[in-house]
Amino acid sequence: MLKFVRPLNLLLTVFAYALGSSIAAYLHNAWRISSFTLGLLILTFAQIGMNLLAEVFRPPNEPLLAGETPKEKLALRNQLLYTALTFFAASVTCAYFLLLNYKPAPLAFYFIVSFIFSALLYALPPLRLVNRGFGELILAVQSAYFAPALGYWLQADEAHNLLTFIAAPLTLLALACFLALDFPAFANDEKYQRGTLLRLLTWERAIPLHHALLACAYGIFTLAPLFGFSLRLIWPVFLALPFAGFQIFQLHSISLGAKPNWNLLITTSYALFGLTVYLLLTSFWR
Repeated sequence: MLKFVRPLNLLLTVFAYALGSSIAAYLHNAWRISSFTLGLLILTFAQIGMNLLAEVFRPPNEPLLAGETPKEKLALRNQLLYTALTFFAASVTCAYFLLLNYKPAPLAFYFIVSFIFSALLYALPPLRLVNRGFGELILAVQSAYFAPALGYWLQADEAHNLLTFIAAPLTLLALACFLALDFPAFANDEKYQRGTLLRLLTWERAIPLHHALLACAYGIFTLAPLFGFSLRLIWPVFLALPFAGFQIFQLHSISLGAKPNWNLLITTSYALFGLTVYLLLTSFWR
């Protein structure tokens, strides 16, 4: 069950949600621990439900576990379905309790609905975007835009362009991360004809796009003074640049025929996005 939950993806979302709250605190908004906790539960439960539901509706030719019998597969599907529905119900219940008792800003409600709705679009047929080449985009937007935006609006009452300035490059970084994670699974994705972003783009287009996403993300961060923000606030993100450079080097080497180290690529991908969010967190809490 833990494998299907995708704990590292959840961790990235939690970090980004905490980042949104830290932006609100940096802008001198009062800290609301109850709202923060309920928002965290809403996102976590919805994303767990999404990940489990995506496994429930895998095509019949795809095994859930190696060596499973048809009876075991059916039993596991049913277990995943009931568990996913339970998590979605818990997410909606927390959202109802939050809106009823704490009256957050109206945009908080918008981002809650957007997060849950995107989770359903990701996993459920007939759209099932996870298998149409848009799953990585949904994950990136959830983790790097919806999550920090909800964290911010549960603590703040007024808009500030600092949130948009941070969320935009983070979304590009997250998309680069999830695109890079498609490469180790490419052989199995080809075997089962899964509609990943990498298969939609092909390797020839995906690698330059990955590099461009990273370059654009850090390029936006360098423009902080043009948006009225001091580089002294943003500069810690550039400590993660070596990870970005190493990730580009890895994919470039693989494209030239070098033997891939998939575990290292996976580690670098998660570390790059996670470290960038963590460095921003520390900057806003100084």
